[in-house]
Amino acid sequence: VGDRIDELNGVAIYYNGGVNTVQGRNLSKDGYNLGLRYQCVEFVKRYYFERHGHRMPDTYGHAKSFFDPSLGDGALNEKRAMRQFTNGSGERPHAEDLLVFAPSLFNRYGHVAIIASVDADMIQFAQQNPGPFGNSRENLGLSQREERWYIDHSRVLGWLRLPPQ
Repeated sequence: VGDRIDELNGVAIYYNGGVNTVQGRNLSKDGYNLGLRYQCVEFVKRYYFERHGHRMPDTYGHAKSFFDPSLGDGALNEKRAMRQFTNGSGERPHAEDLLVFAPSLFNRYGHVAIIASVDADMIQFAQQNPGPFGNSRENLGLSQREERWYIDHSRVLGWLRLPPQ
């Protein structure tokens, strides 16, 4: 637990062992809450903080809380200070978008990751805490139907993107 196993754009991805392992809270030097150490939320918040200086207004919440189902496609998610797109959006996902997965039977908190790359028919995402036998990188199909973009996984709720600076 805590070993560096990968990195995305210079931001470390750490091994967490079992999905419920918690090693305390990770705070920036000035006290900004990055999340519970080595969990998926901590990676995505640390990624945007280290790479882009982005601070989310709501510094708490499980992975599932990163997606607000009450918002329309492309609306500003004020808790995260990011634009939110639904799976089935008119907006194609981009590298560095935050990917949000719904809870499952074995994971009631959901999951978040960062889209590492986007090809014609596939995305690759980088993640922390995929479980003891999971990989830090995974691929999912990407398709377009009726001018809408879909990431081919039943639990993908959508993706969030930093607004233009």
